Amino acid sequence: MTLIHLVVLALIQGITEFLPISSSAHLILTPALLGEADQGPLIDVMAHGGTLLAVLVYFWRDIRDVAIGKFALLTGRITPGGRLALLVAVSLPPVLIFGGALFALNLVDALRSPLVIAISTLLFAVPLWLADRYGPSVKSIETMTFRDAALIGLAQAAALIPGASRSGVTMTAGRALGLGRSESARFSMLMSIPVIAAFAVISVIELMGESGTGAADLHDGLIVAGLSFVSALGAIAVLMRLVDRVGFLPFVIYRIALGVGLLAWLAM
Repeated sequence: MTLIHLVVLALIQGITEFLPISSSAHLILTPALLGEADQGPLIDVMAHGGTLLAVLVYFWRDIRDVAIGKFALLTGRITPGGRLALLVAVSLPPVLIFGGALFALNLVDALRSPLVIAISTLLFAVPLWLADRYGPSVKSIETMTFRDAALIGLAQAAALIPGASRSGVTMTAGRALGLGRSESARFSMLMSIPVIAAFAVISVIELMGESGTGAADLHDGLIVAGLSFVSALGAIAVLMRLVDRVGFLPFVIYRIALGVGLLAWLAM
């Protein structure tokens, strides 16, 4: 792969992973629009590894509190960090179950089509705007309930459809349930940690059963991981600083423009 192609993929992954515009859709569309071959699973894994490291670094205080809280749970004490760990755990089962079902039914590749991406990009744009426009800002992560976490987790399962956006559907659910903008974004990103980690582990296991991965592939993967980390860290910082001020409307407009543009492109 050329250096320019690697840079483009890394920047797209890093910038779009935590913005409500679907990183998977952009990664699928990029090689098609550039006339390049698909980047392959190793590059995808390394790119997601970079974004995972970015969210761990940015939210290191939350990660620290969760780690301490887990040990406290073993003694029967529920600290704020331990409660956060339980909230994230409650949100996790739906995406794992739905993901397993898609894999078992061999539907993963069938969903990776520009038409599916265009439709889901448009379909999930309006709920994001409605939830942001009319959803109350009366809860924080500290006051949200386990029922809230379960419902946000249920919404997260829809993100397995390319174009839906994992961050987009979870932020939509968070706003609809009364979380403030920055709080819904924060919980969405914390929820992403076990999901991205699970994806990486499964992908690595699959790669171990394949042959043909050489030093050049690993070199390309490390470049993508590093650039994805830097761009994701920047995207998280920008989103967390601006989301309360500008809301999610700019992302809704972008999704509508992208969806319409894709449909027009497919109709040509």
